[in-house]
Amino acid sequence: MHAVVDWLLQTIGALGYPGIFLLMAMESSIIPIPSELVMPPAGYLAQQGQMNMTVAILCGTAGSLVGAYANYYAAHYLGRPLVLKYGKYVFITEEKFAKVERFFLKHGEISTFIGRLLPVVRHLISLPAGLSGMNHLRFSLYTLLGAGIWCTVLTFIGYVIGSNQELIMKYSHQAVLGVVALSAVIIAVYVRWQRRNGNCGAD
Repeated sequence: MHAVVDWLLQTIGALGYPGIFLLMAMESSIIPIPSELVMPPAGYLAQQGQMNMTVAILCGTAGSLVGAYANYYAAHYLGRPLVLKYGKYVFITEEKFAKVERFFLKHGEISTFIGRLLPVVRHLISLPAGLSGMNHLRFSLYTLLGAGIWCTVLTFIGYVIGSNQELIMKYSHQAVLGVVALSAVIIAVYVRWQRRNGNCGAD
């Protein structure tokens, strides 16, 4: 793991902001690169004065949107059968896909935002959005908002902790728990708001 972190530090240091953009685009699509191994090193480099934290977060967020759209268009134009057929070659199992699809159908379009904050779901939430033909403006807005929050959290962890991978993973896991709790609150508020609006419409 330390070798991976050293490689990422060297890669991000050498490629700079385009490297962050590229790695987060890969992370947000179907290539399994954990964001916990990308943004904290960027935060560490910002702490060392080699990067600007705000620009690093913006590059990570923009990369996440591009990767999310890769999934969106793949699902939209290939359809569910082909996504499942070829997805197995990039670790998209039918079980994982079904889980994310249920999450999207249960929570509606806001799941595109919430899903960016949740492990496993984060990488695949754009697939059901693409299948359903979700509105591009809302898809982009929800994706940018969720990805921006997650990139900011991870970058600050790296900024504060440094290059200690064990501590980074520890606090990243704690951050996951925190955003899961936050997501539960957001879902509850959203559902209540939807019901209230529905009731008002009925009246």
